[in-house]
Amino acid sequence: MQQFMSQLQHLLAAPGSGPVNWDLARQVAASQLSAGGDPAVSPYERNAVEEALRLADLWLESGSALPSGIRASVAWNRNEWIYKTLDVWRKLCDPVASRMVGAMGDLVPPEARAQLGPMQSMVATLGGALFGGQLGQALGSLAAEVLSAGDIGLPLGPAGTAALVPANIRDYGAGLELPEDEVRLYVALREAAHQRLFEHVPWLRGHVLNAVEMYASGIRVNREAIEEAMGRVDPTDPESMQAIALEGIFTPEDNPAQKASLARLETALALVEGWVCHVVDSAAGERLPNVVRLGEAFRRRRAAGGPAEQTFAALVGLELRPRRLREAAALWAALTEHRGIAGRDALWGHPDLLPSDDDFADPVAFAQARLDADELESFDFSAPGGPPEKAPGEPDGEDPPTATS
Repeated sequence: MQQFMSQLQHLLAAPGSGPVNWDLARQVAASQLSAGGDPAVSPYERNAVEEALRLADLWLESGSALPSGIRASVAWNRNEWIYKTLDVWRKLCDPVASRMVGAMGDLVPPEARAQLGPMQSMVATLGGALFGGQLGQALGSLAAEVLSAGDIGLPLGPAGTAALVPANIRDYGAGLELPEDEVRLYVALREAAHQRLFEHVPWLRGHVLNAVEMYASGIRVNREAIEEAMGRVDPTDPESMQAIALEGIFTPEDNPAQKASLARLETALALVEGWVCHVVDSAAGERLPNVVRLGEAFRRRRAAGGPAEQTFAALVGLELRPRRLREAAALWAALTEHRGIAGRDALWGHPDLLPSDDDFADPVAFAQARLDADELESFDFSAPGGPPEKAPGEPDGEDPPTATS
């Protein structure tokens, strides 16, 4: 929060352009990472990441009907992970933050708003700064834990770019007491599998992000929590701003529509992660000595969420973990057994073909059910998403970057 405090006066003098001050969020995250350490990626690590992703893609060839989705293989430090994923975080967080800023403005009595005049915009600026500062802290913590661009199941990075974070992989592997190169290869397999899905299922990126947005749209702002937090601010003591905690500001609406929205989000995340787990463990097979330990460790990690992921969930009201990961993986395994790899992956052709939440209860029954040929012909497989989504910042008309091998 030191960076936040040093910039506060400038922020109040210059209103931001949105509900979150993203410049501040990035500065706070970078400051936090600098204090905790953000090792630069060495040439050896870059080469090791490229080789791991190349080998991972090769192993996945026989276990997936979807072709490689990797157009660039890169190694990021923690700051690069934040910078490269910020566009998607903006898309996810701005709608929630706007409701918080609006609620802060509502705390000003109507009779006082006319007297404030232009100073009313200071309330929005302060809200954007508060949210940006604390979101920066959450992203900084998350950047110290994530292992790759697709580690938390969302398409956060540029399309077609497979990215690993070597420093975090090294720390995670040390905690598991497993060889670093084996952990790196397992992470590369997961990243390469994510890229195959999001690159060659054109509707999936929008489907997952829209599921998050729909759930976020039903989150309500706890005005009492905001009022309590703002009541702890002493205008004569800027340091009191550091005591503000926005956790608990957002809570899901307890109504049927929001519960249905949450179920759609959890099903989407579980289906993606379950497919990745099944395909990766099948591809690794007997090739990785510790594949069973690695698979179990990653399933537990994704199901529970790390400390930073939990902090982020408390801050914005979004839990980005697949609660039914094991059931989803079992469903994809049953589909492979009864329909084969091509039949299993054909379900990604249209969202209406995918298993529903109810199908998790009896995966064998779903896998054995057959759609009539006429029913399949009625689907317009190009309709849901149109052309594949471009990477953030990728201009129209340019050739995509070549794959790194």
